[in-house]
Amino acid sequence: MKTTIAHLLMIAFLAACAAAWGADDPGAPGANAQETADPYLVEARAAIAGKNWPRATSVLRDALAKDAGNADYHNLYAYTLRMGPNPAMDVVFKHYNEALRIDPKHRGAHEYIGEAYLMIGNPGKANEHLKALDSLCFFGCEEYSKLKKALADYGAKHSK
Repeated sequence: MKTTIAHLLMIAFLAACAAAWGADDPGAPGANAQETADPYLVEARAAIAGKNWPRATSVLRDALAKDAGNADYHNLYAYTLRMGPNPAMDVVFKHYNEALRIDPKHRGAHEYIGEAYLMIGNPGKANEHLKALDSLCFFGCEEYSKLKKALADYGAKHSK
């Protein structure tokens, strides 16, 4: 009995840790110490939290000029473009895809590109990214849950 409880506690602990790894909530501080210390991400996330899309876009454009190999920069840059007025979806997809090229396991990029596909009426492609998240999130994750809900909402809205 003690062994079973110990195993369950260990599984719960690992699940909690796995949920935090790689998370990218643009309205919150970074998922890890490196992200929290990154001045570009700190400033961009503050602008995103205030829905100041032009400022966030500008900060992330500067960040990409310094480090074009940073998946988080590409992901959040695409997010700020998508959330702003009149998004150029070709540029949005370019940066989400670059984030995923750099880091194919970037859960935030999978969630956000899936949402972008829903914006252009392509739930099939969004579902591909939901499947990718399902394989990345062993115990489930917030990105999977959010994209699954977005797909359900999309389906309910467009089934009428």
